[in-house]
Amino acid sequence: MTEIGGNNPGHTIALPGRAEQTYTFAWAAGTHTGHRRAANEDSYVARSPMFAVADGMGGHSAGDLASAAVVERLDDAITGDFLPARAVERALERATDYIGLIAQDSELGVGTTVTGAVITEHHEAASFAVFNVGDSRVYNFEDDQLVQVTRDHSVVQNLVEAGLISRDEAEVHPDANIITRAIGFNAAPAPDFWMVPIQRDQRLLICSDGLTREVPDEEIARLFMQRLSPDETVAKLIDFALESGGRDNITTIVVDVLEIPSAT
Repeated sequence: MTEIGGNNPGHTIALPGRAEQTYTFAWAAGTHTGHRRAANEDSYVARSPMFAVADGMGGHSAGDLASAAVVERLDDAITGDFLPARAVERALERATDYIGLIAQDSELGVGTTVTGAVITEHHEAASFAVFNVGDSRVYNFEDDQLVQVTRDHSVVQNLVEAGLISRDEAEVHPDANIITRAIGFNAAPAPDFWMVPIQRDQRLLICSDGLTREVPDEEIARLFMQRLSPDETVAKLIDFALESGGRDNITTIVVDVLEIPSAT
């Protein structure tokens, strides 16, 4: 488990070259081993403009090393208040090279999921560049609606999209843990990206599947409607997952948009 960054109740940035165009964010992050795992192989970075969660695979310490490699390379990519999506791709390429070295003595291979959002400049405004590899997730909460931004790279997601099983059936399917894309396993990284405009009162949730396997989207949405602070929300999400069984490592980041530039 590697934790980079931490809670911040208010952080303001300005668009490059436009000091009057400011955005203010608040965020919090937390992780827990859960009730059944011997170790926590999740890692995260929560330091503006980079927010990401990685869920390692490989057994023993290998999964932890893989997830740490990803968040450390993402953190290394930070060079200012805004980053292009390409910086994420380059960081994942560097992490893949390092994971290849870790995996040399592993018969089963070593890898990790990664999902997150980076604050970037897009069309003369700030946006979240959301990225994903694997089955960790990013959700967007606006106007009391919780929407999953990312698409799971998993066997059951493919079955859902083919109309063979329902989304509810996917959550309890015997192949629910099988993913189709990861960082590592001697494969070039292939992240998906989505551009999400930044709006006032918006909230992002970035989490490992240790949360979403235990806590339904509807329960997450009800909690978000309470408008608790990011740190209170993170604590409650982890508590909910533990109360529901805590079968896996649980990691969550909550990012709130407090202020955006006034319309002109």
